[in-house]
Amino acid sequence: MASRINDEDIALVRERARIDEIVGSYVALRNAGGGSLKGLCPFHDEKTPSFQVTPSRGLFYCFGCGVGGDVITFLQKIDNLSFTEAVQTLADKVGVQLRIEDDGQPSPPPGQRVRLMAANTAAAEFFASALLTPEAIDARRMLTERGFDRAAAELFGVGYAPKDGRALHRHLNKAGFRDDELVRAGLIREHGGWDYFQGRVIWPIRDSANSVLGFGARRLYEDDRLPAKYINTPETVLYKKSRVLYGLDQARQNIGKKLQAVVMEGYTDVMSAHLAGVDTAVAVCGTAFGEDHARLLQRLMGNSDTTRGEIIFTFDGDRAGQAAALKVSRLDRAFTTQTYVAIEPSGMDPCDLRMAKGDAAVRELVARREPLYRFVMAHTIEGFDLDRADGRVSAVRAAASMLAAVRDRSLVDQYVRDLAQLVGMDVDEVRRVLSSAPRQSRGARQPPSRRVEAEPPPGELQVSEVTPAPNSQLPWPDPGDRNLDVERGTVKVMLQYPTLFDTQWDGVQPEDFTHPAYRAVFEAILATPYSAHDWAEAVAQATPDPIARQLEIALLVEQILREPDERYASAYAARLRLLTTMRQIADLKSRLQRTNPLNAEERYDTMFRRLIELETRRKQLLQDSLGLTE
Repeated sequence: MASRINDEDIALVRERARIDEIVGSYVALRNAGGGSLKGLCPFHDEKTPSFQVTPSRGLFYCFGCGVGGDVITFLQKIDNLSFTEAVQTLADKVGVQLRIEDDGQPSPPPGQRVRLMAANTAAAEFFASALLTPEAIDARRMLTERGFDRAAAELFGVGYAPKDGRALHRHLNKAGFRDDELVRAGLIREHGGWDYFQGRVIWPIRDSANSVLGFGARRLYEDDRLPAKYINTPETVLYKKSRVLYGLDQARQNIGKKLQAVVMEGYTDVMSAHLAGVDTAVAVCGTAFGEDHARLLQRLMGNSDTTRGEIIFTFDGDRAGQAAALKVSRLDRAFTTQTYVAIEPSGMDPCDLRMAKGDAAVRELVARREPLYRFVMAHTIEGFDLDRADGRVSAVRAAASMLAAVRDRSLVDQYVRDLAQLVGMDVDEVRRVLSSAPRQSRGARQPPSRRVEAEPPPGELQVSEVTPAPNSQLPWPDPGDRNLDVERGTVKVMLQYPTLFDTQWDGVQPEDFTHPAYRAVFEAILATPYSAHDWAEAVAQATPDPIARQLEIALLVEQILREPDERYASAYAARLRLLTTMRQIADLKSRLQRTNPLNAEERYDTMFRRLIELETRRKQLLQDSLGLTE
C-alpha cells in the first residue's frame, strides 16, 4: 500500500529549508547580482561557475549540465536520496513534523518516525561503545579473525549487544525513551522488556541518508537460546527488510558516480569489499534480493543510461549460489541496467577471499564478472544431453527467451556465439533454430525501451510496481539560438512575471512557438490557473514532460536584463505574434505565386484578401513590439 507525506508538510519543508543555506553547505556560492548566487556545479566538472541559485524562487539550475530543481531536488541529487528521504532529511533539519497518510491504513502518530530514528541512533552508539568493554572480547576476536581492526569496526559502526538482556533497555530508558517507543523500534521485546539482541555482534543498517533503520546481529555463543546464526530487527515503521540494503550509507555516492552496484550476501563481505577498494558494495538483510532492492539501486544510479550501468551479484560457487543467481535472473524486468554475476571458483566468499589472498583478489573477483545471461544460459543447458542432436536443439530453444530479453541488442550476436560454443553447434545453425523457436518463447519478455525514470510523486514513500516512464521526445533548445530569442524571452517573462500579461496572455497561442519545448512550457502555462503563492510549482505539476520541466527551472532562474513592466510583456507577446504573422505571410505569398489568377480566380482573390489582412496585422504588431528593448 502506497504511503504519502502530507502535501502541506512538504510545502512547509520547502518554505523553511532555505535553498541558499542547504546548497551553500555543499557549494561555495558568491553573489551574482539580481538576487542570484553562483558557484561551481557539484554535478559536473567545470572551471567557470555556471551553477546558479535563486533564493527568492527557491530554485537552482546549472547552465552547463542542465541539472536544476528546488531544495528537495538538490538534496536528492547531491546525496542520492529518494524524494521521501530528502523530505525527511530536510524536515529534521528545519524542525517539521511530517504526517504520513497511508491510504486508509493506520498511520504512525506525528513525530513517531523521528523518535524511533533517535532511539536507533542511541542504540547504535550504545552497541559501538559496548564493543570496547571486557565482555566483548569474543566479538572483537571474531572481527580480528576476519581481518577487521578497530578502525574498520568504527568505520562501519560495528558493535556488541551485552548478554545482560536488559542493558540496552535500561540505557535507553535513562536517555528518555519510553518502552512503547523501544518496542516499536524493535529494540526490546513487547513481553518482558528483554533486549531484542543479546550476546551478539551488531551491525547498524542505515539508509542512504545515513539514518539508522535497524540492526543485523550474528551469534557468538553456543548457549545462545536463538538458534539462528543471524537475526535482524523485526519489521517496523522504519525497517522493511525488502527495502533496505546494508552498506548503502557507505556506497550510495559511489554507486551514483560509477553507475555500479555490487550486491553481496553478508555484512562481513560488504566490509571486506569496501576495505579492498570495491566501494559500491551492498548486501541484503535477512531476505533474498527482490524487486524493491532493484528499484532502489536503479534510483541510486539515476537510470540515466540503460546500457552503461551495471549491477554485479556475488554468489557462492555452490548449488545455493547457482539457485540465487537463477532467482535474480527472473527479476530481469525490474532492471534497466546490465546485470552480471561474479563467482569465485574456489567457492570462497569475499571476506574469506580477502583474508586468504588479499585486497587485490576481491577487486579481481568483481573485475572477472560475467553477464548474468551467460551464466544462466550455461546453467540452463546443463539439463540437456548435448551428445544428441535433438538435445542440442532443445537446449538452444530453451535459451531463446533469455536471448530475446537482452536489453543491449548489440550484445545478442555475441551471446548467440557463446550459446553455439556452449552447445557445440555452428553459429548459423543456432540462428536457424532460434528463428524457428515458438513465438511465445522468443517473445516471452520484451526488452524495456530506453527511458528516463520519472520522478516519484510528491510524498510517495514506495512504489507498488515498476512503471516505465515514457521517453521525452522533446529536444533541448539551444539558449544561444538567436532565432529562438523571442520564444525563450516570452515564456521566461510569463513564468517569472505572469501578472504583467492579461488573462488571455496578450493573445499568444501555442502555434506561435516553433520549438516544441517552448511550446510545451506555454501549454503548461495555459493549463495552470494563476496563484500568487505557488505559481511556478503549479506550472511544473501541469508539465508532463521531464525536459519541459527542466526548461521551466532554467527559465525561472535565468535573469532578465531590465525590470519588466506591462508594456515590456505586451511587447514580447507582440513580437512573438509578429514572427508568426510573418511566417504566414511568407507561406501565403508562396501559394499565390504558384496559383494562376486566371484559372483559379476565386481562390486567388481569397488568398489576396487574406494577405492584405496579414499585412495590416503585421504593421500593428510591429508597432506594438517597439517597447521590447532587451
